[in-house]
Amino acid sequence: MTRHLPGMTKVGEQRFREDPGLYYEDFEAGDIYEHWPGRTITEADNVWFTLLTMNTHPLHFDHNYAAASEFGKPLVNSTFTLSLVAGMCVSSSSQKAIANLGFEEVKIPAPVFVGDTLYAETKVLGKRESRSRPTAGVVRVCHSGKKQSGEYVMHITRSFFATKRGHAVTDKMRKEGN
Repeated sequence: MTRHLPGMTKVGEQRFREDPGLYYEDFEAGDIYEHWPGRTITEADNVWFTLLTMNTHPLHFDHNYAAASEFGKPLVNSTFTLSLVAGMCVSSSSQKAIANLGFEEVKIPAPVFVGDTLYAETKVLGKRESRSRPTAGVVRVCHSGKKQSGEYVMHITRSFFATKRGHAVTDKMRKEGN
Protein backbone atom coordinates (compact mmCIF):
# COMPACT_ATOMS: atom_id res chain seq x y z
CA MET A 1 0.00 0.00 0.00
CA THR A 2 1.36 3.43 -0.99
CA ARG A 3 0.82 6.10 1.64
CA HIS A 4 -0.12 9.64 0.69
CA LEU A 5 0.38 12.33 3.30
CA PRO A 6 -1.17 15.69 2.31
CA GLY A 7 1.47 18.39 1.92
CA MET A 8 4.28 15.81 1.98
CA THR A 9 6.31 14.08 -0.71
CA LYS A 10 7.81 10.66 -0.11
CA VAL A 11 11.60 10.87 -0.52
CA GLY A 12 12.62 7.51 0.94
CA GLU A 13 11.47 4.55 2.98
CA GLN A 14 9.26 6.05 5.71
CA ARG A 15 10.83 9.46 4.92
CA PHE A 16 8.74 12.42 3.80
CA ARG A 17 9.52 16.05 2.99
CA GLU A 18 7.15 18.96 3.44
CA ASP A 19 6.03 20.07 -0.01
CA PRO A 20 4.07 23.33 0.22
CA GLY A 21 2.61 25.21 -2.71
CA LEU A 22 0.55 24.29 -5.72
CA TYR A 23 1.38 23.47 -9.30
CA TYR A 24 -0.24 25.31 -12.19
CA GLU A 25 -2.51 22.30 -12.78
CA ASP A 26 -3.88 22.50 -9.22
CA PHE A 27 -5.41 25.98 -9.60
CA GLU A 28 -9.04 26.33 -10.60
CA ALA A 29 -10.88 29.64 -11.01
CA GLY A 30 -13.29 30.22 -8.13
CA ASP A 31 -11.37 28.13 -5.58
CA ILE A 32 -10.76 29.83 -2.23
CA TYR A 33 -7.87 28.75 0.02
CA GLU A 34 -8.02 29.65 3.71
CA HIS A 35 -4.48 30.10 5.01
CA TRP A 36 -3.51 29.08 8.52
CA PRO A 37 -2.45 30.18 11.10
CA GLY A 38 -3.41 33.79 11.71
CA ARG A 39 -0.95 36.39 13.00
CA THR A 40 -1.44 38.93 15.79
CA ILE A 41 0.27 42.24 15.06
CA THR A 42 2.50 43.65 17.79
CA GLU A 43 3.66 47.18 18.42
CA ALA A 44 7.22 46.08 17.63
CA ASP A 45 6.08 44.81 14.20
CA ASN A 46 4.53 48.15 13.37
CA VAL A 47 7.27 50.44 14.71
CA TRP A 48 10.17 48.38 13.36
CA PHE A 49 8.66 48.02 9.90
CA THR A 50 7.73 51.71 9.77
CA LEU A 51 11.19 52.87 10.79
CA LEU A 52 13.00 50.22 8.73
CA THR A 53 11.26 51.48 5.60
CA MET A 54 11.85 55.12 6.61
CA ASN A 55 8.15 55.96 6.65
CA THR A 56 8.16 59.14 8.71
CA HIS A 57 4.40 59.51 9.16
CA PRO A 58 3.89 59.86 12.93
CA LEU A 59 0.49 58.15 12.75
CA HIS A 60 2.38 54.83 12.89
CA PHE A 61 4.74 55.44 15.82
CA ASP A 62 3.85 58.62 17.75
CA HIS A 63 1.10 57.79 20.28
CA ASN A 64 0.50 61.47 21.15
CA TYR A 65 0.06 62.41 17.48
CA ALA A 66 -2.14 59.36 16.81
CA ALA A 67 -4.33 60.14 19.85
CA ALA A 68 -5.24 63.47 18.22
CA SER A 69 -6.20 61.73 14.93
CA GLU A 70 -9.62 60.39 14.00
CA PHE A 71 -8.37 56.90 14.91
CA GLY A 72 -7.31 57.82 18.46
CA LYS A 73 -4.37 55.42 18.37
CA PRO A 74 -1.53 54.45 16.01
CA LEU A 75 -2.43 52.79 12.72
CA VAL A 76 -0.49 49.76 11.54
CA ASN A 77 1.58 50.69 8.49
CA SER A 78 -0.44 49.56 5.46
CA THR A 79 2.65 48.27 3.65
CA PHE A 80 3.30 45.99 6.64
CA THR A 81 -0.26 44.70 6.31
CA LEU A 82 0.31 44.17 2.57
CA SER A 83 3.54 42.25 3.24
CA LEU A 84 1.96 40.16 5.99
CA VAL A 85 -1.15 39.20 4.03
CA ALA A 86 0.86 38.38 0.89
CA GLY A 87 3.36 36.39 2.94
CA MET A 88 0.66 34.42 4.77
CA CYS A 89 -0.65 33.23 1.39
CA VAL A 90 2.62 31.93 -0.09
CA SER A 91 2.91 28.45 1.42
CA SER A 92 -0.41 27.26 0.03
CA SER A 93 -0.54 29.23 -3.20
CA SER A 94 2.70 30.45 -4.79
CA GLN A 95 5.44 28.50 -2.96
CA LYS A 96 6.29 26.65 -6.20
CA ALA A 97 6.06 29.77 -8.37
CA ILE A 98 8.91 30.91 -10.60
CA ALA A 99 8.29 34.61 -10.08
CA ASN A 100 5.82 37.21 -8.93
CA LEU A 101 4.58 39.06 -12.02
CA GLY A 102 2.92 41.98 -10.30
CA PHE A 103 0.33 43.51 -8.08
CA GLU A 104 -2.53 44.93 -10.14
CA GLU A 105 -4.54 46.43 -7.34
CA VAL A 106 -4.41 46.88 -3.57
CA LYS A 107 -7.50 47.94 -1.64
CA ILE A 108 -7.58 48.85 2.05
CA PRO A 109 -11.23 48.89 3.19
CA ALA A 110 -10.56 49.14 6.96
CA PRO A 111 -7.76 50.18 9.35
CA VAL A 112 -5.52 47.76 11.24
CA PHE A 113 -4.31 48.36 14.79
CA VAL A 114 -1.76 46.76 17.09
CA GLY A 115 -3.39 43.73 18.71
CA ASP A 116 -5.48 42.80 15.67
CA THR A 117 -5.09 39.22 14.50
CA LEU A 118 -5.13 38.85 10.74
CA TYR A 119 -6.19 35.81 8.76
CA ALA A 120 -5.68 35.42 5.03
CA GLU A 121 -7.41 33.72 2.13
CA THR A 122 -6.79 33.46 -1.58
CA LYS A 123 -9.39 33.35 -4.35
CA VAL A 124 -8.23 32.06 -7.74
CA LEU A 125 -9.44 34.52 -10.37
CA GLY A 126 -8.09 32.70 -13.41
CA LYS A 127 -5.14 31.10 -15.12
CA ARG A 128 -3.68 30.72 -18.58
CA GLU A 129 -0.90 28.76 -20.22
CA SER A 130 2.37 30.62 -20.67
CA ARG A 131 3.03 31.77 -24.23
CA SER A 132 6.80 31.57 -23.73
CA ARG A 133 7.33 28.60 -21.39
CA PRO A 134 5.60 25.25 -21.90
CA THR A 135 6.49 24.24 -18.31
CA ALA A 136 4.58 27.09 -16.64
CA GLY A 137 1.44 29.19 -16.60
CA VAL A 138 0.19 32.50 -15.27
CA VAL A 139 -2.15 32.41 -12.28
CA ARG A 140 -4.15 35.46 -11.18
CA VAL A 141 -5.44 35.58 -7.60
CA CYS A 142 -6.93 37.90 -4.99
CA HIS A 143 -5.32 37.61 -1.56
CA SER A 144 -7.51 39.01 1.22
CA GLY A 145 -6.74 39.76 4.84
CA LYS A 146 -9.36 40.01 7.55
CA LYS A 147 -9.38 40.77 11.25
CA GLN A 148 -10.44 38.39 13.98
CA SER A 149 -13.91 39.96 13.70
CA GLY A 150 -14.18 38.90 10.04
CA GLU A 151 -13.85 42.48 8.77
CA TYR A 152 -11.74 42.63 5.60
CA VAL A 153 -8.75 44.99 5.84
CA MET A 154 -6.94 44.31 2.56
CA HIS A 155 -7.48 42.87 -0.92
CA ILE A 156 -4.48 42.31 -3.20
CA THR A 157 -4.92 41.31 -6.84
CA ARG A 158 -1.75 39.58 -7.97
CA SER A 159 -0.37 37.43 -10.79
CA PHE A 160 2.48 34.96 -10.61
CA PHE A 161 4.27 32.51 -12.88
CA ALA A 162 3.36 29.01 -11.64
CA THR A 163 5.34 25.90 -12.55
CA LYS A 164 3.69 22.85 -13.95
CA ARG A 165 3.95 19.52 -12.16
CA GLY A 166 7.46 18.09 -12.34
CA HIS A 167 9.14 21.43 -13.15
CA ALA A 168 9.41 23.19 -9.77
CA VAL A 169 12.81 23.76 -8.17
CA THR A 170 11.85 21.22 -5.49
CA ASP A 171 11.12 18.63 -8.21
CA LYS A 172 14.59 19.22 -9.69
CA MET A 173 16.23 19.00 -6.26
CA ARG A 174 14.41 15.74 -5.49
CA LYS A 175 15.65 14.23 -8.77
CA GLU A 176 19.20 15.24 -7.82
CA GLY A 177 18.86 13.64 -4.40
CA ASN A 178 18.68 16.91 -2.41
